[in-house]
Amino acid sequence: MRYRPVIGLEIHVQLSTKTKAFCSCPADVFELPPNTAICPVCTGQPGALPVPSEEMIRFAVKTALALNCKVHKYSRFDRKNYFYPDLPKGYQISQYFYPIATEGFLEIDGDEGKKKVRIRRLHLEEDAGKLVHEGDSITRASYSLVDMNRCGVPLIEIVTEPDISSPREARVFMEKLRSIVRYLGVSTGDMEKGALRCDANISVVDTETGRQSNRVEVKNMNSFRFVERALEYEFERIVKAMERGEDVERETRGWDMATKTTVSMRGKEEESDYRYFPEPDIPPVVLSDEYLEEVKNELPELPDEKAERFMREYDLPEYDAKVLTSSKELAEFFEECVKVVNRPKDLSNWIMTEVLRELNERNIEITESKLTPQHFADLFKLMDEGKISIKIAKEIFPEVFETGKMPSQIVEEKGLVQINDEKLIEELVKKAMEQNPKAVEDYKAGKKKAIGFFVGFVMRETKGKANPELTNRIVQKLLEGK
Repeated sequence: MRYRPVIGLEIHVQLSTKTKAFCSCPADVFELPPNTAICPVCTGQPGALPVPSEEMIRFAVKTALALNCKVHKYSRFDRKNYFYPDLPKGYQISQYFYPIATEGFLEIDGDEGKKKVRIRRLHLEEDAGKLVHEGDSITRASYSLVDMNRCGVPLIEIVTEPDISSPREARVFMEKLRSIVRYLGVSTGDMEKGALRCDANISVVDTETGRQSNRVEVKNMNSFRFVERALEYEFERIVKAMERGEDVERETRGWDMATKTTVSMRGKEEESDYRYFPEPDIPPVVLSDEYLEEVKNELPELPDEKAERFMREYDLPEYDAKVLTSSKELAEFFEECVKVVNRPKDLSNWIMTEVLRELNERNIEITESKLTPQHFADLFKLMDEGKISIKIAKEIFPEVFETGKMPSQIVEEKGLVQINDEKLIEELVKKAMEQNPKAVEDYKAGKKKAIGFFVGFVMRETKGKANPELTNRIVQKLLEGK
């Protein structure tokens, strides 16, 4: 391709701490009534002094270690001055000059194989509040409401190098990062609730001329799919401008979910515009070797490590292992199932198809379902004993998932026990042969696919309950006159 995108991400991860970053107000404010989780500190009252949360610092160090970052023993908070209509102080407490971690990386499955995306920095900061704009484009209301609950909620900001080469890679990076923070237990990673937010910087290089466009920042993307689609749209928009010989404005654009386009929001600020200076009310953060070792020992088995172990211990293909370990809860469910039914590959197949389909349709996690390892033990036993076919097993699975009933109970209630009566199946095959001599001639003329017609006939007559393997054998035997 003549034009190549250059993408870097700035990601905010909301930390699942008990309290806010610099006060004792609760940090989990998503479902609270507006302006009920506030105090003099997070509303910027005169004389109120911020006190950093130790849990926030521990979560940041844990995330930095998981992302292969260099954690600094000395870091410091700074004031980022900006007009924040939803942050009463008029500035944000962040880390600029001395971030808590730098020089990390995350390995992803890139467009051309394994790829390391470098992480420039990881730093702590507080969130701003939330503006609720009254009215719509028709009524054009002239005011907004402010909810201060989110003021002071702790965030880590992760800034990548511009190593991402496509919108797809940006989505893959985000998905893997969310998986890691969930494994660590430092964040829910829920994009729809704002616990994981992404601003993407994109420019385009003309590989023939070496010309590179200005960098554009894209905001307001609250799902992995929208991250990918917004960047695809912006790439195409910039390419068209370059082909017309136009300069692309350096600006901040928002993703409009209704029109599936990006829209201009404002000119891009320079870092100097924020007038950073050291936060005078908070002393530097100084970490000891013992503290860093202690946090390192708290790290769980992360997705890549778990996937490698699944391939080694359960002899699973790489694809299966990665799907199963994409969620900590799904991986744990798989291992619980293996303890009860020691058939890893069969379980993997069922979980990756039937289970994930049911979870996706209901938009729930495995921990919210009624499914247990015992359900698979019962289901596999029914199939092993020839009482039901795999077709019937898949037909009853949604009801098993929905109700939590054992498969054997559903099979009994619905009368779905597999027919293994050879005499009955032979009679049905003979009936099909008598009624359809042309299909018999086709088979004898070498059209072996005709066997499917007779198997289908038996299945229709028995409402899918005939043993398919037995039926195939009987059909073949009678057609060949054995």
